[in-house]
Amino acid sequence: MLKAKSAVIIGAGVGGLGLACLMAKAGWKVTVVEKNKQVGGRAGYFEAKGFKFDTGPSWLLMPDVFEHFFGLVGEDLHKNLKLTKLAPSYRVFYKDHGFTTDIYSQLSKDAKTFEDLEEGAGKRLEDYLKLAATQYSVAKKGFLYKNYDSINDFFNREMLSKGHKLGVWRSLRRHVGKYFKSDYLQKILLYPMMFLGSDPYSAPAIYGLLNHVDLKMGVFYPKGGMYKLVEALEKIAVKNGVKIKLGKAVEEIIIEDAQATGVRLTGGQVIGADAVISNADIHHTEQHLLEPEDRSFNERYWQKRTLAPSALLIYLGVKGKLPELAHHNLLFSKNWRQNFDQIFYEPDWPRDPSFYVSVPTKTDKGLAPKNHHTMFVMVPVAPDLAYTDKLLDSFASRVIHTIEDEMNVKDLKNRIVYKKLFSVKDFADTFNSYKGSALGLAHTWDQTAIFRPGNVSKKVNNLYFVGANTNPGIGLPTALISAELVYKRLTGNASAKPLKDLKS
Repeated sequence: MLKAKSAVIIGAGVGGLGLACLMAKAGWKVTVVEKNKQVGGRAGYFEAKGFKFDTGPSWLLMPDVFEHFFGLVGEDLHKNLKLTKLAPSYRVFYKDHGFTTDIYSQLSKDAKTFEDLEEGAGKRLEDYLKLAATQYSVAKKGFLYKNYDSINDFFNREMLSKGHKLGVWRSLRRHVGKYFKSDYLQKILLYPMMFLGSDPYSAPAIYGLLNHVDLKMGVFYPKGGMYKLVEALEKIAVKNGVKIKLGKAVEEIIIEDAQATGVRLTGGQVIGADAVISNADIHHTEQHLLEPEDRSFNERYWQKRTLAPSALLIYLGVKGKLPELAHHNLLFSKNWRQNFDQIFYEPDWPRDPSFYVSVPTKTDKGLAPKNHHTMFVMVPVAPDLAYTDKLLDSFASRVIHTIEDEMNVKDLKNRIVYKKLFSVKDFADTFNSYKGSALGLAHTWDQTAIFRPGNVSKKVNNLYFVGANTNPGIGLPTALISAELVYKRLTGNASAKPLKDLKS
């Protein structure tokens, strides 16, 4: 058990801010150092020409995790964020037949939708979601809030007895296929894996729990935008004494006698600490901030990892109405398998991409000038893709044309009054993201739980990692769980259950 009382956290993403809140609330002296000019990491924010944009995550799922976390630091989630449950949760467009359907996260409505597309699927959806609820419950109670130190921590009695039922050993694609034959329905249930940066054909079936999260628990939105969550975490951190230094890049983690003793910033300033926690990309942390002898993994290890996709992000300010779109919209490609191959296995700019379109002004009109909409488009693409500005702009134009043609948004191109693109190189430059991945390590079977890089260094004492590349993985709620797991490390808590109180 570490009895240190001072810590420096590298990076002010949601995981880093969350951990700062937990540690400061428990009495630690915490400094957060962030190379960019704002907190939030990928969950950022900007304004342009009267339009307000969240730069990354746009779905608020698993509100129970947020309620738990805010409670830990003595706060009420709902006093910090005004949450709206969306209805519909999202709209789905299919390129092949011009077919559109809404998902409401209400079993009676969604079961009817499923039944209309496949006879008997309404009842099977109920059965499928019962198992998904079990997957979610078991994962929360036994896996999500647990640190792993050895293979035996993962392959324990519960895993061995329930693993088959929970779908640990088979693919999500096969699992969904046992319940539904309709291509339409399979795509609805499989695509959420893209938000965890994974190919549903290789992801383990236990991630079917995501369908419980979106189809039963629902999709939420905080008034003012997703960045309100980041602002709330920042406010709580500062209130509890955390010092946040923006625009300060770390160039070295200082190691003395196999102990992390602080960080050196660009320019030479040293911040000493009893514990160092990196919320930066783990590959960047290990390969650029540590000497070779202090690294848990070599470059060969990273080259063999399966990365989550990068993305082309298109931020648009649009004049006029968008009646064809909901707050969240998914457009599924005709050649579904080819699209995944071009992202994960045969890297190329996708010829027939699936993508996501968010129009938060459908719920929150204050994000754009009067009679305008804010639009965010995310097109998953392979990491490490080469491109020129001309190629990127051409591809973005194709996507905008596809929105006009396949999502029936009339004259979109001529109504755009603001446009900004952000892609592979930007992820690498802005977030030190390995190969420009938008999310980090994918959730494949061999990159889950014990097989994911751990949150404690194998070589250096008092050096820890928090965020998407360690357990439990990608996503806003899991980033906060990751923060709790590091806090458990610091206090010697080996429980698989969520914390009930904080002890320094």
